[in-house]
Amino acid sequence: MTDDYEAVLNVWLQTDIGGAHRGDNLQIIQNTITNGGVLFVLEEIKTKTIAGTSWITNDHRRLYLHHFGISPYFQGKGLSHLLMEKSMEFARNLKLQIKLEVHKDNLKARQLYEKYSFKYLGDYEVFIVRDI
Repeated sequence: MTDDYEAVLNVWLQTDIGGAHRGDNLQIIQNTITNGGVLFVLEEIKTKTIAGTSWITNDHRRLYLHHFGISPYFQGKGLSHLLMEKSMEFARNLKLQIKLEVHKDNLKARQLYEKYSFKYLGDYEVFIVRDI
């Protein structure tokens, strides 16, 4: 992960799904992996370019899908399905629920998640304290 961190961060910044301003740093990622999570990184073999990521954390009650995204250059090529299949396989193997947050206006992502049986939870609103 250390070797790919800058490229992964670049995908997150390109897709506006993460970055240091959101507390996404190498140590946090490594901690979540140590605690049962995973970071799937989709790479184009020929150019060794990071095409997408799926970061899954595990609280041992359920999984949380974070930072699922495909770099704009690689979008529209069906790669999100490859990455989602791998993510869902991880959840099935652990036999844990998987939950995510998606912006209400991100229709493409919402359609993808619905294809993989994610259900809208209703009138929940998300709150966070970032500066602890």
